[in-house]
Amino acid sequence: MVTKLREMETKLFGSQIPFKSLNEPGTYLCNWSGHLLRVPEDAVQQGRSPVIEILGKETTYVTKLSDDPFIPVTKARMLAADLDHAVNF
Repeated sequence: MVTKLREMETKLFGSQIPFKSLNEPGTYLCNWSGHLLRVPEDAVQQGRSPVIEILGKETTYVTKLSDDPFIPVTKARMLAADLDHAVNF
């Protein structure tokens, strides 16, 4: 229970944001596919590579699961399940 409370204290835990607005490191769930997305600090720093861009006609959303980009997969699955999201990882 304490661990769950700590995760809920994560900034923006459970919030859905457009993929193109990702600007903080953390673990995210891809809402369109259920895949896990790990975003390390280097990936969101200005001028760093690699920069990933997903293009499409529709806005793609991700759900933030944790500030830690390297949480265990089982923990990420539990957090996604707590938010009633389907997972594909």
